[in-house]
Amino acid sequence: MADLIKQITSDLQKQIESYQPEMGISDVGTVLDAGDGIARVAGLANVKSQELVQFQNGVMGIAFNLEKKAVGVIIMGEYSEIAEGMTVRATDRIASVPVGAGMIGRVVNALGEPVDGKGPIQASGYRPIERIAAGVVERQDVDTPVQTGIKAIDSMIPIGRGQRELIIGDRQTGKTAIAIDTIINQKGKDLICIYVAIGQKKAAVARTVALLERCGAMEHTIVVVAAADEAAALQYIAPYAGAAIGEEFMESGRDALVIYDDLSKHAWAYRQVSLLLRRPPGREAYPGDIFYLHSRLLERAVRLANKYVIVKQDFAAAEAEEKDAVNGTVFTGPRSGHDAGEALKALKNPDNHKVVKVKGTGGSLTALPIIETLLGDVSAYIPTNVISITDGQIYLVNNLFNAGIRPAVDVGISVSRVGGAAQTKAMKQVAGKLRLDMAAYRELAAFALMASDLDKSTQSQLTRGQRMQEILKQSQYEPMSLENQVIVLFAGTQGFADNVPVDRMKKWETDVIRYLSASHPDLGKDIAAKKLIAPETEKKLREALEAFKTSWQ
Repeated sequence: MADLIKQITSDLQKQIESYQPEMGISDVGTVLDAGDGIARVAGLANVKSQELVQFQNGVMGIAFNLEKKAVGVIIMGEYSEIAEGMTVRATDRIASVPVGAGMIGRVVNALGEPVDGKGPIQASGYRPIERIAAGVVERQDVDTPVQTGIKAIDSMIPIGRGQRELIIGDRQTGKTAIAIDTIINQKGKDLICIYVAIGQKKAAVARTVALLERCGAMEHTIVVVAAADEAAALQYIAPYAGAAIGEEFMESGRDALVIYDDLSKHAWAYRQVSLLLRRPPGREAYPGDIFYLHSRLLERAVRLANKYVIVKQDFAAAEAEEKDAVNGTVFTGPRSGHDAGEALKALKNPDNHKVVKVKGTGGSLTALPIIETLLGDVSAYIPTNVISITDGQIYLVNNLFNAGIRPAVDVGISVSRVGGAAQTKAMKQVAGKLRLDMAAYRELAAFALMASDLDKSTQSQLTRGQRMQEILKQSQYEPMSLENQVIVLFAGTQGFADNVPVDRMKKWETDVIRYLSASHPDLGKDIAAKKLIAPETEKKLREALEAFKTSWQ
């Protein structure tokens, strides 16, 4: 026993002797006043904008206002215990979130901390939540579709990878449903989804997460939550955290999709912290930089340009590193492929070389911001701001929703400014004039209510329009594959459904897909593989649809 005590004493003595106190310089300040999620701090002379600061009780904050005699700090957490006289320490770290593949399948808060009870996250690094968007020269054209699985959107308002498409409408018109359908449809595809829930009830977020898990979509999804009962500061930084997480995948050459649900509540949170910090209010009491708030967020959605290098003909790998270039030149920018091809031709022996893409380039970040309008007023301040920033909008209206037309997309006011560039050839073939035809049908249908007798061409247009309207209806959380969409839209636009009663269109659509999947599975596989309807496929498809038309009851 005496030997044991002697051993312990000896070990303690060694530890005491080997202890070296660590000294460091830290910027320290004092709280002047605090309340409602913000604090004014004296001192912190060298603090940077957006730098994380730590209060004496361990709560974190962000240096938001850098004034002459004080620093305005937004508090990210419980602020009731922060009082005048408390010390505040600068951390010398700009507000950042953990990123990497370890985030996939997890639910995190605005600081990237897990809130799903599944243990710590194995992050590959940290990224600042704020950063300057990629410049024009670093981008390339949007030409690859994001398949939402929703017929009305994929056919008439296509979304491309790297695009910013606004989903706008009144409350309870199916805005979130479109976003969730899009996430579910990415199962088994190469698109990582980030769903940012801003100012929502925790129960609603829990239902969404449970739905994604049930559909197997959490395997490719990250959920970022800043709930309604959390500090306004966390609701303000949540979208930027989601963008930073998505940029990590984009800059490794992968494709990511980020959904901001919704930016109206984000603007409210920013207005709250700005007014508390006494920033001058403008229209609707929003601060003067409210446009910049959303533009700097949405500009981060981008399709990065591919980089190319010229390598020897016997280079085995599919993708190269920058150091593999034979002439040391890396071709980048929107015309990188063309420039690399021209440089290859200019070589003395072009047949001994080839152009190869640089590994980890050409990724994309697609943004689907959601805005809630009040009584359909799209001319309000925040809606007009975000409409002018984005590359198009999907406008959902109450009267269509209440009439049972779901998704309740108003094709007259909805638009995608990328257009057909973000569609497969197969979809372009079947949906070329569909958007204009449906907009014309809606106008004609309203006029037909007042007219007693209609000419034959108007009646046939109304008949076709009614059936196409039924085809474009879709149940919630049931996204449809590209080949099935193309087949159904082809059948509808080519008149194979003109004699089907309107109330039986849903059954007709289900039976068409089932019949072609069972009797002619090669047609769907051919469309899915080639992404177009080849002439021989079209001939077989017409024959199959004729056979189905005669046998269907």
